[in-house]
Amino acid sequence: MKAGESGAVLKRERVRDHILQLIDALQPGDSIPSERSLCAELDVSRPTLRVAVDELVAAGLLVRKHGRGMFVAPEKVTQELVSDSDGMTLPQASGIWSSRLLEFTTIAAGARVGRKLSLSPAANVVYAARLRLVDGSPMAIEHLHIRADSVPHLTTQELEAGDLYEHLRERHGVQVSDAIQTIEPTVVSQAEAQLLEVPHLSPALLFERLTNDDTGRPVEYVHSIYRGDRYRIVSRLTLNASPTGGRAPATVLLPGMEPGNVTQWEAASTEG
Repeated sequence: MKAGESGAVLKRERVRDHILQLIDALQPGDSIPSERSLCAELDVSRPTLRVAVDELVAAGLLVRKHGRGMFVAPEKVTQELVSDSDGMTLPQASGIWSSRLLEFTTIAAGARVGRKLSLSPAANVVYAARLRLVDGSPMAIEHLHIRADSVPHLTTQELEAGDLYEHLRERHGVQVSDAIQTIEPTVVSQAEAQLLEVPHLSPALLFERLTNDDTGRPVEYVHSIYRGDRYRIVSRLTLNASPTGGRAPATVLLPGMEPGNVTQWEAASTEG
């Protein structure tokens, strides 16, 4: 890296650190000083400042409002993952979660979903699309596929209120036991952007989960799009050796699980 490039990077980092200090001292919704005043205070050019600000906007820490300035973004919804001797415990995600049903129907599984649920492509699955909200704000879009023979009387009310897994257990006799889940970065489509109230191609998190019942039969396949600017995963890692002197056993983290009373998910190997 050339000296000039190195100096530009250090300037952006200094600007970024200064704005982060401002954010830490303010509350969500508070405004930060204008670009002009920040440039004068930090003795940097407006392009240098804007690069740092753009990074913080993309990270979901700042919000630009046209004609009004820059503001501290709302706090991110945090899902904490805690490891214990039995697997992963998932405390309630922050905020008040609710659902708005977008679509609810019975369809043929098709080749891809059929493979995941060990069904014939012609077998029926219940398909539901839900908009997940936190404190009334859009957070995620869920696409659920559930074996139709497991939930012949599933209702819209069960998909819109309460814990779905609790409904499956108490009203349909389906005892979910374990799940394999993957997570990867993505961006939102135009339709997803409208539902989530974010710009087109905004960063997002793609979750895919395959859930088995207590007999080992796959009963649910879900893929979900979570807002990258509002959703955060926090993991607690045990790095010290086990009491016997060996290495602590590895655990698999399962972020993005259904918020609510979902606990004690046993560790499972991840898909390749």
